Amino acid sequence: MKKTKMICSMLVTSVIAASLFSCDLDETQTVTTLDNLVMQEDFDGTELNSELWSFELGDGSEEGLPGWGNNELQYYTDREENLKVEEGVMTITARKESFQGSNYTSARIITKAKFEKQYGRIEARMKLPWGTGLWPAFWMLGTDIDQVGWPQTGEIDIMEYDGSEPNVVHGSVHGPGYSGGNAVTKSYEFINDRLDTGFHTYGIEWGENYINYYVDDVLYNQITPENEDVTGEWVFNKPFYIIINMAVGGSFVGPPNADTVFPQTLEVDYVRVYE
Repeated sequence: MKKTKMICSMLVTSVIAASLFSCDLDETQTVTTLDNLVMQEDFDGTELNSELWSFELGDGSEEGLPGWGNNELQYYTDREENLKVEEGVMTITARKESFQGSNYTSARIITKAKFEKQYGRIEARMKLPWGTGLWPAFWMLGTDIDQVGWPQTGEIDIMEYDGSEPNVVHGSVHGPGYSGGNAVTKSYEFINDRLDTGFHTYGIEWGENYINYYVDDVLYNQITPENEDVTGEWVFNKPFYIIINMAVGGSFVGPPNADTVFPQTLEVDYVRVYE
């Protein structure tokens, strides 16, 4: 289970478009305006864009990582039952069903070897599912993972979510000496809103020696090599690729319980990258 270092809060009023945001941030933070759009995925058409995305299939055993290294319970497929592109939205659906020895199915897509980026603003507009045991994520891995392995390659979790907490998301980095339960992480909490009832934008602005975390353009965290929890090498000044998936179960969220309703769907309106 990931340790939460701090929770930032967003109080959203339902009557007027106003908000109160509270979070203790370092006044010396680096903030960069990035407006040159270099990748725009609006999920037009009726199929996943194979020039940008690939499916990762299976239960992780093909990679020597049963449960994808996290005790996850799903089998990832490329079936329409688990991933669909329709009316400008990409949906990943987790289902409770017996498939290839697993009791759940879902989908996981990556841009590895197709779109890889060093630095920029990376964001996605998403509507999240709800229920114990659901673990959707929008994240990145270093392109040298096949050579150096994890966590040396580095991992940037732009948005990670425990479906039993429908008003909280997490942003983290994993690297050598600060991975798994010791990841450098912070949580962002909506006080009177739920993330399964509407779309929100989750993003980072990433440059040399810093990563800024945003929800709906609100900056809630900055991680740099100087963070006290970065107890090893900073491995984020190199290219990474993008991953979107929805796991079922796993060490972060635990298994589904009797109250978890299936199927559950992660909806993605767009993914955009600026520099």
